[in-house]
Amino acid sequence: MSDHVERIDRTLVRRGAIIDIYEDTVRLPDGSCEKWDFVAHRMGAACVVPVTPEGRILLVRQYRPALDRYTWELPAGCRDAVDEPTDITAKREMEEETGYTSDDIRPLLSLKSTVAFCNELIDVYLAMNIVRVKEQSLDPAEEISMKLWELQDILDEIYAGRLQDAKTVAGILAYANTLSRSDHNA
Repeated sequence: MSDHVERIDRTLVRRGAIIDIYEDTVRLPDGSCEKWDFVAHRMGAACVVPVTPEGRILLVRQYRPALDRYTWELPAGCRDAVDEPTDITAKREMEEETGYTSDDIRPLLSLKSTVAFCNELIDVYLAMNIVRVKEQSLDPAEEISMKLWELQDILDEIYAGRLQDAKTVAGILAYANTLSRSDHNA
């Protein structure tokens, strides 16, 4: 008996604009075969934790059809091309969604959003000392509002289960951790 799972077939079910949906046939360690779904995210994405000089964090609110509700999230979006550096993506998405920019953008973490069935990779950045330089530049289908938050208020929303977006939770917790570590090193 084998001690690993082996993919023996992958069939494209549907090609989308940024994702492809596949049905995988896998052989399990006991020798039986199963059908598993797989979502391939072709572009990758970037997300940014935008922090004002006063230490407030800018979140965006937008409708998410998968949840059938509005959510508060960090600004984020897909790369324009597979080879686009994600720091460029993060800065562009922040400017488009909020009108803010920063000259101090640094990597915070990388995450796979939903490892059970999707390979999407999101690089999360920290943008310090953001400044408003223009109006939002939204796509025709986008309706995005924004709000400046205190870190503790966002943490309260996370721990109350009201803020559940994975990239936002991960980005905020990573940012809070960097603050905690810098406080201990001061």
